[in-house]
Amino acid sequence: MEDKSALSGLKVLDFSHLLAGPFATQILGDYGATIYKIERAEVGDDYRRWHFFNKKVGGTQAATFLSWNRNKRSLAIDMKSTKGKDILYKMVKDCDVVIQNFRPGVMSKLGFGFEDLKKINPKIIYCNGSGYGRTGPYAKRPGQDILIQGMSGLTYNTGRADGPPVTVGAGMADQLGSYNMVISILSAVYYRDRTGKGQEIQVDLLSALLQHELQEFVAVLNLNQEFERANSGIGHPGTAAPFGVYKTKDKYISIAIASLELLAEVLEDETISTNYKDDGPKGAFGSQIQFTKRDEIFNHIEKRTIEYTSEYLLNTLLDKGAWVAPVYKHLEVLDDPQVQHMKMFTSYSHEKYGTVHTVSPAAKMSETPPKISKPAPLVGEHSYEILQEFGYSIDEIKQYEEEKIITVES
Repeated sequence: MEDKSALSGLKVLDFSHLLAGPFATQILGDYGATIYKIERAEVGDDYRRWHFFNKKVGGTQAATFLSWNRNKRSLAIDMKSTKGKDILYKMVKDCDVVIQNFRPGVMSKLGFGFEDLKKINPKIIYCNGSGYGRTGPYAKRPGQDILIQGMSGLTYNTGRADGPPVTVGAGMADQLGSYNMVISILSAVYYRDRTGKGQEIQVDLLSALLQHELQEFVAVLNLNQEFERANSGIGHPGTAAPFGVYKTKDKYISIAIASLELLAEVLEDETISTNYKDDGPKGAFGSQIQFTKRDEIFNHIEKRTIEYTSEYLLNTLLDKGAWVAPVYKHLEVLDDPQVQHMKMFTSYSHEKYGTVHTVSPAAKMSETPPKISKPAPLVGEHSYEILQEFGYSIDEIKQYEEEKIITVES
């Protein structure tokens, strides 16, 4: 049967671990690329042991690992051994992409840097992920997500003025780094297909997150004014009231755009509009007074929203053209009719972990839809299968296992 995956035939040698690199290769795998996940013999990826809530899925595996490692096969190998190196060098000859996110210099010391591998395969596309890049004063620092959020300005922009800066409740720096890796790799593949030339790619998390704060930096740099958080927790420190999250009688709602006049009508309180008249120019997010008095206006509005249910406010405001939405906890997201319509949650079975519930690939494609075809692997689960594909016999592979060059979890 013809493989209708968009990236069918693209072979990726994945040395990455934790989040940023594995999410990038998972995306490539969702679109049909063959992903050879190279893990340390016996122990595997560190994310197999880092987990939320001090619990494991099926009692055996961390949700963090399952999140970023579907659609891959695992080869657990001793990368420092001569025989292990020879195996990986043989694989490089037949792969299109290498991706790694160890600290700068680690792969070169092991003999797997770009300069080493391009001698074996001049067409190789070699993607490096790091926290701060390969050179510079922070090159050897740990580049973890919460650290990058703080350095980028994102943390300081989030939260209430009378409280501490707040990090975003997801690994945004890591994941934006992942997307930049994918974009760069696919661009390099396109270039190589036209020219026959491979290349080296550098993606660091700090640069990725700075890029995705583009409008904030353009505003600050060109308007010569720094953002300051509001006491009321307005949704973005550069916006005016009513932009923000409001408590209702039973839950919370987000309001992006709604005129004070409309809110006064729906909330049955004409002072919401009459107390904050401004005859000056008015942008999409309101007038100048709505910015200078945003805390006062926010608090005024919230004193009224807490008297109505979220369902009433959402239905009424949406009917009148306002930009509003519910605020969900994670499990509530599953019941949303639009999320259900988009089929954004799915599951797959694993013989050891049981049923694994997960998020579906986001993009929809008419001819080559992304799909989940493989569950996240056990450590070295596919060592025999992968090595046979590269010409090794069963007897040779058994010998490697006996010598602990490779390991296979069962």
